[in-house]
Amino acid sequence: MSPHAPGADLPEHPDRLWSATEPKASYDVVIVGAGGHGLATAYYLAKNHGITNVAVLERGWLAGGNMARNTTIIRSNYLWDESAGIYEHALKLWEGLEEELDYPLLFSQRGVLNLAHSLQDVRDSVRRVEANRLNGVDAEWLDPQQVKEVCPIVNVSPDVRYPVLGGTFQPRGGIAKHDHVAWGLARAAAALGVEFIEHCEVTGLHVRDGRVTGVETTRGTIAAGRVALCAAGHTSVVAATAGIDLPLQSHPLQALVSELLEPVHPTVVMSNAVHVYVSQAHKGELVMGAGIDAANSYRQRGAFHIIEQQMAAALELFPVFARAHVLRTWGGVVDVSPDASPIMGLTPVEGLYLNCGWGTGGFKATPGVGWCFAHTVANDEPHPLNAPFSLDRFVTGALVDEHGAAAVAH
Repeated sequence: MSPHAPGADLPEHPDRLWSATEPKASYDVVIVGAGGHGLATAYYLAKNHGITNVAVLERGWLAGGNMARNTTIIRSNYLWDESAGIYEHALKLWEGLEEELDYPLLFSQRGVLNLAHSLQDVRDSVRRVEANRLNGVDAEWLDPQQVKEVCPIVNVSPDVRYPVLGGTFQPRGGIAKHDHVAWGLARAAAALGVEFIEHCEVTGLHVRDGRVTGVETTRGTIAAGRVALCAAGHTSVVAATAGIDLPLQSHPLQALVSELLEPVHPTVVMSNAVHVYVSQAHKGELVMGAGIDAANSYRQRGAFHIIEQQMAAALELFPVFARAHVLRTWGGVVDVSPDASPIMGLTPVEGLYLNCGWGTGGFKATPGVGWCFAHTVANDEPHPLNAPFSLDRFVTGALVDEHGAAAVAH
């Protein structure tokens, strides 16, 4: 290439951001699941705690599960102190993560708008705004005209089935490019010595005298000093091989994108009453999601009637989308706990750690989860931010009920 040709001064792009690795006989830490949470945990184990003899095992390909099957919404406006704490920690990490990883995550703080359609919606929403403010989380209550100013294409006419009576708005919320997040975390962790082993399904946990000693995989037995489970909807399946019965149910969660459109949708809009959430991706697709399929399943697809209801809801809020075409649909497998909050911490088996039950809120928590779960694994004790989400809360009754703030699936 001529030294004056375009791109002559750019470094050669690597063939891979991380190396394909054959599994070693043993590791200090084995992480099950190479989605966002597994990658972030591996990165912060190496960066914050100097633990680099780490293998991240993935039954498919890196970030090919829920990390590639979500709608990329990021927010921290949860109701309870415990939830606001960990999600706000994650949001603050998001705000510096692109620079830290030196990788373009396309993090866009375009704001998240949650609509209210009934007097009870209004009461609940205002309550959440005030709770957010007490926790230092940015939150505003908007009347219908202010909703229209934030997102001009929302239908705020009073002559509809579910009129918009107002909404909460978190200006710092937004979206990021999910695959870029995975690649950035994987590249940074690999540079610190972490190994990634793809196409390596964990089929069982080895436990001796109450302590985990390793994992059985489709590529052989791997010994481990500690094992961290980050397998989302399949975590309960893996944990059961160690005799742990988790209070989780797995469901498909569907989403879809439209054809490419000109920029028309400036923020993220969510509605519990009509049950849809909509944003516009960087390339121009409308990204839409709704609630989980009611049936328990481990399939990455769901029922067609969920998509039909989702489209009807979207057209109530955005009549301008009536002529848009659906480009593709997909589904993830989400793990839902009884109180709609995660399970994160120690288990009755020494050296075995849980990070699961995130339901539909896992992506937005990615860096915060990695930070806190790495602390938990490294120190064999919970970080203060994930201590309230221990497994034993289902025995003590100290639940963190976030059904209201998580009801629309994000």
